[in-house]
Amino acid sequence: MTQGRANLLLLFAGAIWGLGFVAQASAVGNVGAFLFIGLRFGLASLTVAPLAIHEARQAKQPLALKDYGGFIFIGLFLSVGSVLQQIGLATTTVTNSGFLTGLYVVMVPIFGVMLFWNWPSPIVWPCALTALGGIYLLSGGQLGNLTTGDWLTILCAAFWALQIIFINRLAHENGRPFMLSLVQFLTCAVFGITIGLFTEPFNLPSIMLSWPAILFGGVFSCGIAFTLQAVGQRYTSAPQAAIMLSSEALFAALFGAILLGERLTFHGVIGCALIFIAMITVELVPALRNRTDAA
Repeated sequence: MTQGRANLLLLFAGAIWGLGFVAQASAVGNVGAFLFIGLRFGLASLTVAPLAIHEARQAKQPLALKDYGGFIFIGLFLSVGSVLQQIGLATTTVTNSGFLTGLYVVMVPIFGVMLFWNWPSPIVWPCALTALGGIYLLSGGQLGNLTTGDWLTILCAAFWALQIIFINRLAHENGRPFMLSLVQFLTCAVFGITIGLFTEPFNLPSIMLSWPAILFGGVFSCGIAFTLQAVGQRYTSAPQAAIMLSSEALFAALFGAILLGERLTFHGVIGCALIFIAMITVELVPALRNRTDAA
């Protein structure tokens, strides 16, 4: 596969994720957040299972129990982050959710310092300040204007940052990305359905109204988009992959405007631009510097 085709796959994955925000927003009010996450990731598990089985058959040695324990631990971060994002969409816009979720890119290196004293590139700190400035402008110049959904989405980004960190700590060496995805998705499915059945009303007609959103989120946003990411990143550079995948936030804003009629204020546009610049820069500059040093 050429690098150009790989970049197109990653761009397509970003577009699917961006449209996924619209699908998730359409389910709010019809089905509880926990049940939605459980059903969505149940479908995602079915989608990725054939790939995980094929991967297991090709593997030279089986995974140890500690590997599966690590996968489940990582899946819990994904579970909580997904639920926070879904609940947040009830009181924030698709556009805000797309950009605020992307803050995990900036949070990853910061949490790396806090948890493991792993110091990142110096560019992280101005990027973090740029992202904070973007949040400030997104709120209209008053943090009190941020909705509960905005704050929940920022917290969601923190859990996804932790998920990424522990993937590198616990699952980077075993070379089983599809099995990792399957166990993560199953963890989310069990987490969501178990809590949802005890805390949320099970209304089958309402769930059926949200079935297109559940189907899109499970099969496309999780199953297909994550697979496109896994394939595309094998044939392109890290900086280009970061740019293509970060387009998720832009697609969320685009589809939010087209399908839901969402509009941003001038300050909001500048804020989103600053967050996007921070997301790209924190990945792009260190990768280019490493490439220059290697050359």
